[in-house]
Amino acid sequence: MAEGFANSIKSDVLMAYSAGTKKHGINPRAVQVMKEVGIDISSNESNTTDELPEQNFDIVFTVCSDAHENCPYFSGGKIIHVGFEDPPRLTAEITDEEEILKIYRRVRDEIKDFVNNIESYLGE
Repeated sequence: MAEGFANSIKSDVLMAYSAGTKKHGINPRAVQVMKEVGIDISSNESNTTDELPEQNFDIVFTVCSDAHENCPYFSGGKIIHVGFEDPPRLTAEITDEEEILKIYRRVRDEIKDFVNNIESYLGE
């Protein structure tokens, strides 16, 4: 979701790449709630950090605790952790689809707020 927002609303100040510590595939609920705000992430890929392009990254944002704890070294890059709750983890025991989607929407909106204010992390 962060990559989708960054590439949609902040492409003038940054180039976003998304990668995790493990491949999980694209979550269909994340696709659904992003589509609700007009952003299609259905063609995004679930990549690992090893699959990122060979380049120096100025800033690396980690958005979940697992990535923060296991983030590899990026030469020259500043690593900033901005934690968001993990919707699949939060909803693992919930069976009501509308309750599940409420959690995805809440986290989506928190991520959107972060991306809208990303300049405060970039020192601008």
